[in-house]
Amino acid sequence: MNVQQIMQELERKHPGESEYLQAVREVLISVQDVYNQHPEFERAKLIERLIEPERIITFRVPWVDDKGEVHVNLGYRVQFNSAIGPYKGGLRFHSSVNLSILKFLGFEQTFKNALTTLPMGGAKGGSDFSIRGRSDAEVMRFCQAFMAELYHYIGPDEDVPAGDIGVGGREIGYLFGAYKKLTHQWNGVITGKGLEWGGSRIRPEATGFGALYFVSQMMATHDLDLKGKTVALSGFGNVAWGAATKATQLGAKVITISGPDGYIYDSEGISGEKIDYMLELRSSGNDVCQPYADEFPGSQFFPGKKPWEQKADVYLTCATQNELNGDDAAKILARHPLCVAEVSNMGCTEEATKAFIAARQLFAPGKAVNAGGVATSGLEMTQNSIRLHWSAEEVDKELHKIMHSIHEQCVRYGKEPDGYVNYVKGANIAGFMKVANAMMAQGIV
Repeated sequence: MNVQQIMQELERKHPGESEYLQAVREVLISVQDVYNQHPEFERAKLIERLIEPERIITFRVPWVDDKGEVHVNLGYRVQFNSAIGPYKGGLRFHSSVNLSILKFLGFEQTFKNALTTLPMGGAKGGSDFSIRGRSDAEVMRFCQAFMAELYHYIGPDEDVPAGDIGVGGREIGYLFGAYKKLTHQWNGVITGKGLEWGGSRIRPEATGFGALYFVSQMMATHDLDLKGKTVALSGFGNVAWGAATKATQLGAKVITISGPDGYIYDSEGISGEKIDYMLELRSSGNDVCQPYADEFPGSQFFPGKKPWEQKADVYLTCATQNELNGDDAAKILARHPLCVAEVSNMGCTEEATKAFIAARQLFAPGKAVNAGGVATSGLEMTQNSIRLHWSAEEVDKELHKIMHSIHEQCVRYGKEPDGYVNYVKGANIAGFMKVANAMMAQGIV
C-alpha cells in the first residue's frame, strides 16, 4: 500500500474535506505494515473500497418556525460500512455539520464499532440545523420533517441511528415518534430512547463512563489510579457529564469544563450539584460557562480560552473534533501529565497526536476511549430485540467487559519493542483487521 498515492487520489476526488482526509490518513499510516502482509487485500482493492462510504443520502429539510417563517436545512446520512453488521452511528444537529465531518465520523465509527466486539457497521448523519435558541415546538417540527425523509433508509436490521451533538433525549423522542407514525412500526430503530419506551439504563452516561473505565486500565498498566488525581476536561454535554460523574466516583477531582464561550476552572472540584447543573446548561441552549460562574462564585471563568492551559494529572477532550491542537499539546506535555485521552471523536489534531506519541505520552484515541457510548447503544439494540430490560448493574457489567476487551486489543496490536503502547496504532489495526476480514469473506460488493 502506498499511503501517499492513495491520499493524493482521495484528495483529488474529495477536495477540501479536511476532517475526512485527516481521519483516513491516520488509519492508513497505522495499518500499512499489517496491510502489506496480506497481498490478497491489495488484489481485492480493499483499501480503495474501505475508505469510500457505501452510500451517502442527502436531502432537504423544510420546516416552519413559531412565527410561520419557512426554513430549509440540509439533512445527511452517510452509511459507511456494513461488513460486520447494520449501519450504526449518531445524528448530529449543529450549524457546523457538513459532508466532510460526517464522512470522517462515519469512517471512525466503522472501526470504533468493530472494537466493541458487537455486530455493528459504521454510519453517521445529521443536519446543519442548530437547536440553539429554538423552542420545543420548533425542534419537534424540525425532527418530524427530518425523519419524513430519513425513515426510507433506516431500520433495526438496516441502519440504527442514535444521538450526538445537538441530539439528546428530547430530539430522540421526537424522531422516534415520527418514525413510528410514518411506518406503523415499533422497533429498535433508534437508540438513546427513554427508559419507559425501550431505552437502556446508563445510556446517557455510557460514553463518559466507558472512557473512564478505559483510562483507569491505561493508568493501571503504569501502576497508577485515578484516586486523588486532578482531571481537566472540555465540554459540558452528556459526554463531559458522564466523564465528570465517573471520574468523581473513582476518587478524582474534575477541575474544568468548557463551552463555546470559554471554560470554567473550579479548584474545589466539579461534583455533586455542580455536575447536575451541567445538564441544566446543556438543555438551556445558551452559553455555558458564564452562568456556571454566576451560580458557583468560587469558580473562575476564562472567556474565549480552552482548559488545556490549566495544570492537571489527566486531560480528557470531551467536546468536539480537533479541539486540542499542537500548541495545546506542547503546553500539556510541559506539565508531564499522567494520561491524555480523546473522549470526543478525533479530539486532537494530527499535529497534537504526533506530539503525544513522539513524547511517549500515555495517550489513547477516541475510537477506543469513547466506544462505550455506541457499545451501550448496541446493548440497547439487544434488549429491544429480545424484548427484555436489563438493570443498570447488568448493563454496567457488560460495559466493563467491552471496555476491557477494547483495551486488550489496543495493547495487543499497539505494543512496540521498547514497551510503549501506541494506542492509536493498536486501535486502528484491531478495528481494521476485523472489518477487512469480513469484507474479504463477502466478496467484491
